[in-house]
Amino acid sequence: MTTENSAERSVGQIKIVAHDAVTLLQIDRVEKHNALTAAFWGDLRRVLDELCVDQRTRAIVLTGAGDKAFCAGGDIAGFATLTTLESKRAYQIDAMNGFAALETCPLPVIAAVNGLALGGGCELTLACDVVLASDHAVFGMPEAALGLVPGYGVLRGPHVIGRQMTKLMVMSGERLDAQQALQAGLVQRVVPHEQLLPTALELAHRVASNPSLALAVGKGLINRGIDRAEFDYSVEALTVLQASAETSERVQSFIDRKRR
Repeated sequence: MTTENSAERSVGQIKIVAHDAVTLLQIDRVEKHNALTAAFWGDLRRVLDELCVDQRTRAIVLTGAGDKAFCAGGDIAGFATLTTLESKRAYQIDAMNGFAALETCPLPVIAAVNGLALGGGCELTLACDVVLASDHAVFGMPEAALGLVPGYGVLRGPHVIGRQMTKLMVMSGERLDAQQALQAGLVQRVVPHEQLLPTALELAHRVASNPSLALAVGKGLINRGIDRAEFDYSVEALTVLQASAETSERVQSFIDRKRR
C-alpha cells in the first residue's frame, strides 16, 4: 500500500483523503456516531462526481470516523424538521439519489465498516461494491421501531442477503454481528479492528491497478439487473409512512429520550 501524495479536505461531513490512486471518504461526525444530516446526500453526489472526473482516483474506500460507528443512519432529529409532505418527499428523493450515485459510480467503492452500521449506514454498505468489516462491526435496519422502513434497503437487501434475511432485519430490527453478516453475504471479509483500514486501502490499491475502463464496464455489467424504476415506488411509500401520525409520535419520542 502506498500513501504518497496524500492530501486532505472536507465537503460537509465527508472528509476526503487522497492516497495516490485511492481516495478515502470518511463520514466525519463522531459525536453523533456519524449520523447523516440531510445535506450529506447532496455532498456525497458532488464528491463522487468530482472523483469520477479528476483522472487520479481509480478506487474509493468509504468508512466512518472514530472507533465506534461506520454510520448510525439518518439524524432522527432532522426528520422532525420536515413538516410538509413536499419536504418529506424531497428528502426521500435526495437520499435515494445518493444511494444510486454510490451504486452506479463507475469507480469501485469498498466499504470499511469500523463499527455500527445502522439504518442508512447499513444501506450505504448495500450500495458499495465490496464490504470489509471490523470484527467489532454490527449491522442493522431498525427503522420499523420508528414506523418506517429502509427505503433503499428493502430494494437492495433481497439481492444481497436474500428475501428472508431482509425481512428478518426489516421487520424485527435484528442486528447482525460481523460474522453473521459475512455468512449472510452482506460482508465479504472480516478483519481485526486495527487492521481494517490498512486492509481496505491495500485492497483498493490492488483494484486500482487494473484498467479503469475494465473496472467500470465490469461493475456496470454486474449491476445490469438492478431496476431503478423501483425507486419511485419506494419514495412514495416512505413519504406516506413518514407523514403518518404514529411515525411522528415515535420520532418525537426517540428525540425526547435522547435529550434526557
